[in-house]
Amino acid sequence: MSPEPTEPNPAQSRFVEWAVWGGIVFVVLAIGVAYVRERQRTPTTKLPVIAQVADFTLTNQLDRPVRLADLRGQVWVADIIFSRCPGPCATMTQRMSELQAALPTNAPVKLISLTTDPEHDTPRALAAYAQRFGADSNRWHFLTGPKADLVKLAVNSLKLTVLDTEEAKRTSPNDLFIHSTIFVVVDKQGRLRAVFESLDNVLSEEEVTAGASREHSTWEKTVKPRLLETVNTLLTESDK
Repeated sequence: MSPEPTEPNPAQSRFVEWAVWGGIVFVVLAIGVAYVRERQRTPTTKLPVIAQVADFTLTNQLDRPVRLADLRGQVWVADIIFSRCPGPCATMTQRMSELQAALPTNAPVKLISLTTDPEHDTPRALAAYAQRFGADSNRWHFLTGPKADLVKLAVNSLKLTVLDTEEAKRTSPNDLFIHSTIFVVVDKQGRLRAVFESLDNVLSEEEVTAGASREHSTWEKTVKPRLLETVNTLLTESDK
């Protein structure tokens, strides 16, 4: 005679059910913790050293000399513009101004804007241009000087592009130069470490008219946050 089937014990069933759910919750929490730790983990791959910046002496908008030695121990972001530029310079300088606003005022960070047009961009002209964009002269240098010295720093050290626009190809009297629209980042030891396109996905007038906000640009969503993250990484990097 076979034994009668026994009824499942309700308490035991509940125990098994809670054990299963408890296991699921534990796995979910473990995955969550692992994800957070991975997001917070400091990258092990260092930014590459692209080039060593050669020594230089130029003059800022206050008519004061600025040397490479003055920037030692500081991270700096640089670009190249000219004050009567009819093209991208105003947008580039506005975005540099946004970096100035985003960075703590006491951080060892400098912003550097070189001119391609030293004959016109005297310290006085650069001071007026800097004022248009709210530049803090303690944190943001607009540099001029002999053209050969500017080209040496911009092209040889910072890997920027500077070309005179052929007269036949000028679209306006002030369309004098073709130049890079990138921002470069230099570390505390004067080494070029990163490059960012400052004009990535600039919104057109039609897009703005249609209601697109500046937050839709790649600059706001991606480039500026990554650039600021790079600056912070270099600030915490060992000087050795």
